[in-house]
Amino acid sequence: MAQTVLILDFGGQYKELIARRVRECSVYSVVKPGEISVEEIKKINPIGIILTGGPNSVYKEDSPHCSKEIFKLNIPILGICYGTQLLAWSVGGTVEPCSVSEYGKTKMKVDTNSLLYKDMDKEQIGLMSHTDQITVLPEGFKSIANTEHCPNASIENPDRKLYGVQFHPEVESTPNGTQIIKNFLYNVCGALGDYNLIDFEKNAINEIRAQVGDSHVLLGLSGGVDSSVCAALLSKAIPGQLHCIFVDHGLMRKNEGDEVEAAFSDRDLHFIRVNAGEKFLSALKDIVDPEQKRKIIGAKFVEVFEEESNKLPDIKFLAQGTIYPDVIESGGSKAAVIKSHHNVGGLPEDMKFSGVVEPLRGLFKDEVRNLGRQLGLPDELVDRQPFPGPGLGVRIMGTITAEKIAILQEADAIFREELKKNNVKADQFFAVLTDTKSVGVVGDFRTYDYTVALRAVKTSDFMTCEYVPIPHEVLGPVALRIVNEVEGAGRVVYDITGKPPATIEWC
Repeated sequence: MAQTVLILDFGGQYKELIARRVRECSVYSVVKPGEISVEEIKKINPIGIILTGGPNSVYKEDSPHCSKEIFKLNIPILGICYGTQLLAWSVGGTVEPCSVSEYGKTKMKVDTNSLLYKDMDKEQIGLMSHTDQITVLPEGFKSIANTEHCPNASIENPDRKLYGVQFHPEVESTPNGTQIIKNFLYNVCGALGDYNLIDFEKNAINEIRAQVGDSHVLLGLSGGVDSSVCAALLSKAIPGQLHCIFVDHGLMRKNEGDEVEAAFSDRDLHFIRVNAGEKFLSALKDIVDPEQKRKIIGAKFVEVFEEESNKLPDIKFLAQGTIYPDVIESGGSKAAVIKSHHNVGGLPEDMKFSGVVEPLRGLFKDEVRNLGRQLGLPDELVDRQPFPGPGLGVRIMGTITAEKIAILQEADAIFREELKKNNVKADQFFAVLTDTKSVGVVGDFRTYDYTVALRAVKTSDFMTCEYVPIPHEVLGPVALRIVNEVEGAGRVVYDITGKPPATIEWC
């Protein structure tokens, strides 16, 4: 087993990003609720603990806290933002509101004699986001970084191996943040760097075989990265026992259903295509709320799975390509629900399967892609554009109709075609059909058609993103093609909002 770093969640939005950064440093990480017991921590036996940020103030009674016994376990601890304040407060320090709050990229000076900043420049940039700060250090602690307004921007007690940073080292806006995390892992925790996807694959295969045995497994294969990698891993672990059902819910991108069938029909899988577009459209009639759409689509998926599985012998397990961001964005512990995912929390209690197999549940998107390459999947599948499980159902604002689906499929296809032709680099790009209509003129006639919104973002983690500044020489022709070629589309706008504050998807 690889060494493990435990990340305790206190409601911050970047907890999974912290876990991803740790894994980038070749150290395995797990995220658990902040209120985890000391006994559970001992079972995990981590080489280090990281306390995440959060939106609360540690001195308020209803704020999330951890057992103070954690700080007596002789396990290295790194606090981040709220986690640093919690660390200091728990061992005798004082935390109070800031006289001047800090937000955004902030200049700071660090003590390079500290193991946390070893071999780094004395001047650094850190992303700050706090209204409280440590005003009195606990006994045995000293400041190892400061900003203009925050004298204790980083603290340490090297004898007890307790460290804290008021800024966020996990985000890209802290240029040397990953190095700071790496210094904690290797200089303080004594990490060996023994986590890699080769071992993950071996362990996952053993776990799949132990869970499934000789039983047969049903997988909903969408052709997206997650389900494709899941299929490849399962087929390797349990050859001859995997049945892949491709549910075409009628909410796919243009021609995507046929492409998926062509890509998988000749593989060593039992591939079944179900054309269920009319069922989904009927179930979604008059539904406007995106959360309702997700739940309905998820429930319909399960219904179709059960119908098809009843036609197959000995199907006992349902497999899903759930990955870590799906889990975190659907909420957990005291985290806010950003949006639920059809494969997280949408399964009914009376589901007619013995269990759910989710071998990718602990992986981030980049790890899933790398695992896919490791399993021999072609680049066109591994590098495929991210696509939500509910498909265009959550890219259509308001009610869903066959007309709206057709409009969005055509507009989205034009957008993707033009970006590819003009070699525009983006990590994710798509069209959204808004529920807004506007007046236009075609020839001598007045029109009243839908507004199409275009979205293209760059991101390394899909937890944060920036919009791609597509040249107007590209956006212009895209808009012209959409309004001229797509009946029902009368206006085109471009989304220039980052994440946060927006999510990548509109719904």
